[in-house]
Amino acid sequence: METMTTTTRSLLHTPIAQFLLHYLEMVIAMLAGMMILGPVESFLFDPLGWAGLRAIPELDVLIMATNMTIPMVGLMILHRHGAAATAAMAAAMYLPFLVLFPFDWMGLMSYGTVLALGHVLMFVAMFAAMWMYRHEYIHAGRHSPRLDAQTAEEAAQ
Repeated sequence: METMTTTTRSLLHTPIAQFLLHYLEMVIAMLAGMMILGPVESFLFDPLGWAGLRAIPELDVLIMATNMTIPMVGLMILHRHGAAATAAMAAAMYLPFLVLFPFDWMGLMSYGTVLALGHVLMFVAMFAAMWMYRHEYIHAGRHSPRLDAQTAEEAAQ
């Protein structure tokens, strides 16, 4: 049993496992934002006419993307990721939809297709954003590589 536990623990600390675990964290944060912030935002702002804004498909999608982005950015700040990596992850939430909106406007795709395909592309964009800054997602422990390097420098002095 000890061998299996040690092997499992070793596998969880491989660079690929660390990257995939961070990706899963981002997905969970995104889904939590959609499920929690969406209803809260509606409850707070619907009395002010928010539902009318949400009736505009493009605004509805961008508001939903914002609800998903907020907890992801919060998690990235908590993990001390850099501003560039955080901005890339936030952009990954919006860009798939922004790229697809013109297809809806030209009548080449229905809004439902834009919505579905945008969500699929969002997962791809998230992966790409993480891959661009993979050095921040693949490291030993739960701290930022920037802080780990700073700690190593301080220990060397």
